[in-house]
Amino acid sequence: MRIRATVAAVSGALALSALVVPAAQAADAPSGKAAFSAATADGPATSTATLDVTFSNMKVNNGKNIVVGTATVINVPVTYTLTHPSGMDVSEDNFASGPLIYHGTSVTRPDNEILSDDPATCTVTSTTTLSCKGTITIRPADGDLFNSDAGTWNAGGLAVTQNGDTKTQGGLGTTKVQRYSKLTANAGPEPVVKGRTITTTGKLSRANWEDNKYHGYTGQPVKLQFRKAGTSTYTTIKTVYTDSYGNLKATATAQYDGYWRFSFAGTTTTPAVSAAGDYVDVQ
Repeated sequence: MRIRATVAAVSGALALSALVVPAAQAADAPSGKAAFSAATADGPATSTATLDVTFSNMKVNNGKNIVVGTATVINVPVTYTLTHPSGMDVSEDNFASGPLIYHGTSVTRPDNEILSDDPATCTVTSTTTLSCKGTITIRPADGDLFNSDAGTWNAGGLAVTQNGDTKTQGGLGTTKVQRYSKLTANAGPEPVVKGRTITTTGKLSRANWEDNKYHGYTGQPVKLQFRKAGTSTYTTIKTVYTDSYGNLKATATAQYDGYWRFSFAGTTTTPAVSAAGDYVDVQ
C-alpha cells in the first residue's frame, strides 16, 4: 500500500491508524487481522491511540537491495522481533503487527511509505517476545513508486489491537530501493581480421516508475570488457560514457577470439549490471 502525496503530508503514524476500529466498536471487530487491515488503509487520521510494544532486529529483503522494474510485483521478506509486556494478549484474535518501509527522514512525515498487505506471522519465543516474518509487496505498475523515491529507505513496524490501540515505530534500519537496469552489447564485424578494429555498441537503460517504461541512463561510466575464448575472466579494456539516450560505443583492436561486453558498476539508485558477452571470431 502506498501513502500518496496528499496523505504523506499527514503524520505517517496517524495515517497508518486511519481506519482502526474505534474502541466502542471493538466487540464487533472479528480479529486482530481485521484491525490491521483497517489500520493500513489510506484515509484521514482518526486515532492517536498508543500501544506498549517495541520492534527490533528488523531485516529487510535478507539484507539485499530491493530492485524494482516496471511491471513485476516484488514481494520483500522482512523479519523482526517484537517485545511486549508480560501478560499482554498477543493472540491472533486480538493482536497483529507488520513491517513497513518509508522514504524520508521520519516515519511520522514520510515522502512515501509502503506497508505489508497482511499481518506478519509471529511465533512466541518468550513471555515478552515474538519472532515475526512478514512481506511487503511493491506494485510498480500501480503507482507505488516515483523515480525520486529511488535510493535509501528506512524500515519500521506497525502493531494494532482489536480495540484500536496502535504503535508505529521507525528507524529500524535501512534498505535501498533501486530502479531495475538493463545493458546490451553487440560487437562486430563478425568475423574480423586480426589487427583490425572491433566496434561494440549497446545501451544502458533503467526502469521509469512514472510511465512504466525503460529509458536510457545518461552520462554513466561503463566498462568495455573482453574475455578470451577458453577463459572465464573478463578484463577491462576501457571506460566509456553513455550518451543522452543511454547509448554506448567503444572500439578496440582485434587480437584473439573471444567475448565482448559492457559492464556497469551501479549507483545508489540503480543496480550494477553486465551485458551478455558477444562472441567475435578473429581470423
